[in-house]
Amino acid sequence: MKQLNRNKTLNLIGEFALEALLYEAALYPKPGLVDPKSCGAHADMNYFTFIDSSTALAPFLTEYANLGFNHEGTPFALFEKVRTLGQLAEAAMLAKTKGVNTHKGANFSFALLLSATGKIIQDQKLELPFTEKDTAAIFDYIKQMTKGLISKDFAGLAQKKHLSYGEKLYLEHGIVGIRGEAELGYPALKNSALPFLRQHHNREQQTLFLLLLLHLMATIEDSNLINRGGISAWQNVQKQATELLQTFSINSSKKELEDALILFDQQLIKEHLSPGGSADLVALSFFFGRLEGLF
Repeated sequence: MKQLNRNKTLNLIGEFALEALLYEAALYPKPGLVDPKSCGAHADMNYFTFIDSSTALAPFLTEYANLGFNHEGTPFALFEKVRTLGQLAEAAMLAKTKGVNTHKGANFSFALLLSATGKIIQDQKLELPFTEKDTAAIFDYIKQMTKGLISKDFAGLAQKKHLSYGEKLYLEHGIVGIRGEAELGYPALKNSALPFLRQHHNREQQTLFLLLLLHLMATIEDSNLINRGGISAWQNVQKQATELLQTFSINSSKKELEDALILFDQQLIKEHLSPGGSADLVALSFFFGRLEGLF
């Protein structure tokens, strides 16, 4: 790949990731989540906080891809490099949002996915758009990058004085969160979200992604929900999302779907519940949709 084409491709990949963050924030209505008309179950942030956060992360998104493209060494060595850069990105995000955590989980995943994308482009001399096989290669490489991540990160938690909510969930319930999703190569994306998008990508985009959000809410282990409301609250949200999916389809009335989701949003606001893990996966799904030229 020539230098000019390489730079153009890597910059474009970074732009796709930024678009994904912005499109997810703009998607409306999202139950319990921040969107342009609702702060969801979040008293400390709004739609503009997400715009600020996205712009703070923007330069790092392209740098993640460059880091992968230029990497020589083991997958784990790339993970160590990208985790260090990811910590700088998180600090920049928190500085921009005055300490509000908007995209910590999304930043972690994009750091992995973008660096793996850059590495796969380097190794296989790929061009955009990607095929399903190209996307699968990224997930396989991430599994190599993150092998043993949970056991390493969660070693010695019982002796640790101050635990993050993710660490508490792991100790109390065995919930592995986004680390577990990464170590398995993002099965929620590979086996569920992306097949749905590939099948329906030519449909109306807002309806498509609202249904994708519901599908993720109904199926994934969302540590954000569990942290806020416990296992029973998470399971109840899963049940309600499943019921909505049984009522609405890709061919349903957009107005009726929106009305139902607004009511769901009002309920989750009262219960202080936010499916943030599902929202991050919506953004990641959009990113891969752009990589594959679906949108």
